Amino acid sequence: MERPAWAPQGIDISVPSVSRMYDFYLGGSHNFEVDREAARKAMEFMPGLPKIMQANRAFMRRAVRYALGEGISQFLDIGSGIPTFGNVHEVAQGIDPEARVAYVDHDPVAVAHSQAVLEGNSGAVIATADLRRPQEIRDNPEISKLLDFDRPVALLLVAVLHFIEDSDDPHTAVAELRDILAPGSLIIITHASYEGVPLTQEEAGGAVGVYRNIRNPLVMRARDEVGRFFDGYEMVEPGLVPMPHWHPDTPVVQANEDPYAFSGFAGVGRKA
Repeated sequence: MERPAWAPQGIDISVPSVSRMYDFYLGGSHNFEVDREAARKAMEFMPGLPKIMQANRAFMRRAVRYALGEGISQFLDIGSGIPTFGNVHEVAQGIDPEARVAYVDHDPVAVAHSQAVLEGNSGAVIATADLRRPQEIRDNPEISKLLDFDRPVALLLVAVLHFIEDSDDPHTAVAELRDILAPGSLIIITHASYEGVPLTQEEAGGAVGVYRNIRNPLVMRARDEVGRFFDGYEMVEPGLVPMPHWHPDTPVVQANEDPYAFSGFAGVGRKA
């Protein structure tokens, strides 16, 4: 397999990567045939996966703009994947050139690609750390140099918590991250769920199986389980809702939209 110029050395390009699959769903170019093959296999069960990812990315952009409107210009994006077009730093720095963005991922694929994308951007960094070890993130020298944790930060956990199994106790990790943040900080979450998917749970389960087979289990959680991640925060209106319903740019007429866009949940909380 030929290694393209943008693919950093030391990355195994024979194994599917969740972040490159996500890039493929979004129509990006940072993916390989092995990623496309796994993504297409998942789409055989759930053909609307690209639509879900697009709705996810559109929500993220609206939430970043909301944070800036609330006077928050520091962003901590954990499980950031590959920061391809329209990502946090582009949206935030497009509005406020002084905005600072710290990306965090534990996947060496995502980190190496991010380093290439962010080269020359003094207001954005990528750090290798794991969401399951919040203190590691707080103490990371690159992050602590860029972000001032004594001031409000927008914490993004977008399409990442559903890759953490219950045995790894994601609710405790998210609570520990909350304790690191200053009052007035925001938490921005999207999470996969069987709720809202226009398929039976059995049909959607086929796509979940593809992720299990590439050793990245996808954990579908119910609305109340997702809601627990916001413990200690005040929910921003309209609360925990399908992604298109959170501060839409134009009124949403569900009948006119792709039903897959309403899969899973999105919400923003403010730390008191």
